[in-house]
Amino acid sequence: MKLALFDLDHTLLPIDSADTWSHFLVRQAGLDADEYGARIRDFAATYKAGRFDIEGYLAFQMDLLARFPRPQLERWRDDFVREHVAPHVRAEAVQLIARHRADGFVLALVTGTHAFLTRAIADLFGIEHLLAVMPEEAEGRFTGRYVGTHTYQEGKVRAVHGFLATHGITLETCEDSIFYSDSINDLPLLEAVAHPVVTNGDARLRAVAAQRGWPTLDLFALAHGA
Repeated sequence: MKLALFDLDHTLLPIDSADTWSHFLVRQAGLDADEYGARIRDFAATYKAGRFDIEGYLAFQMDLLARFPRPQLERWRDDFVREHVAPHVRAEAVQLIARHRADGFVLALVTGTHAFLTRAIADLFGIEHLLAVMPEEAEGRFTGRYVGTHTYQEGKVRAVHGFLATHGITLETCEDSIFYSDSINDLPLLEAVAHPVVTNGDARLRAVAAQRGWPTLDLFALAHGA
């Protein structure tokens, strides 16, 4: 197997779909925008600063899902993807994915954003496999918990190992493996693959790339300059 792995936010998309979704859901549901907005911004700040409380963040995200019936959430999600994600799908990202597909790679989106949202986004990109936080469901509703591993830092490595184990292989026995990411938080998986590519990298990850001679890709350079 040749495996191409992609982070999502600020890697394939020039936006943070998780935060944008959270603000959207708060607005659609009529929740307190000041209270919830402050919490969303605080999680974003601690993520960038390397002080992220992943379990606290996931408890917040899972609780948001658990508040509403799934059919309502699905309608909101479909509106969100159409209005707030699809307009940000850039040709550069689509072409990158297409090149790996044409070269015979198995494609997987590996993201810390939960699967209820990102399955629809992976479909938008035509990526079959999704490794993401899986919200727990019971009797057609979300429970406020998640199942399996989270997909943050080392959690992404665990998720990839678990995915490959279902195919009877490991990263070490893959014919090739490549991972595209923008964030220093994805350093564990970048170190685990054969070919890490720092994509739209943050300052700390660019410094690591310079030290280690890793390739860098500014996927949205043209879009940013427009």
